[in-house]
Amino acid sequence: MLLRTARSLTSNPCDAEDLLQTALTKTYVAWERIEDHRALDGYVRRTLVNTRTSQWRKRRVDEFATDELPEPEPCPSGADPAEQQALHDAMWRAIMRLPARQRAMVVLRYYEDLSEAQTAEVLGVSIGTVKSAVSRALGKLREDPELVPVR
Repeated sequence: MLLRTARSLTSNPCDAEDLLQTALTKTYVAWERIEDHRALDGYVRRTLVNTRTSQWRKRRVDEFATDELPEPEPCPSGADPAEQQALHDAMWRAIMRLPARQRAMVVLRYYEDLSEAQTAEVLGVSIGTVKSAVSRALGKLREDPELVPVR
C-alpha cells in the first residue's frame, strides 16, 4: 500500500521506490519519538508526502524554453574541432606523464588558474619551488614527442 502511495506521488516507479525507502528510513530514525505505533501507517504516509514535497521544492530546473536557438560558439580561427580535441587529448596524456608534483603544479597554475603564490600555499611549498618546478614541467612538455608534431 505504501509503494502504491509513493507511485501516486511520483511519475517514475524507480523514484517511487527511492521515495518509500527514504520515508521508511526517516520513520526508523524517528521511531523513539512516535507515541502511537498503531498510527504508524498514517505516519509513514505523511512522511512520504512531506519528503516528496521537499524533493519537489529542491528540484533544479536546468532547461528553459526559448523562442530562438542560441548560436553555436564558433571555432577559433576556423580550426577543425577534431584537431582541437586531438590536441587537448595529447596535452592531457603529456601532463599525465609528468611527475606527480610537477603535474599538480601545472594543473593548479594553468587549468585551475591559480597564481604562483596561491599554488605554493595550496601545496605547502615556496613560490620559488613552484616557479622552478613549473619551468621544468613546461620544458618537458615542449620536448614531449607526442606534442612535437602539433607545434
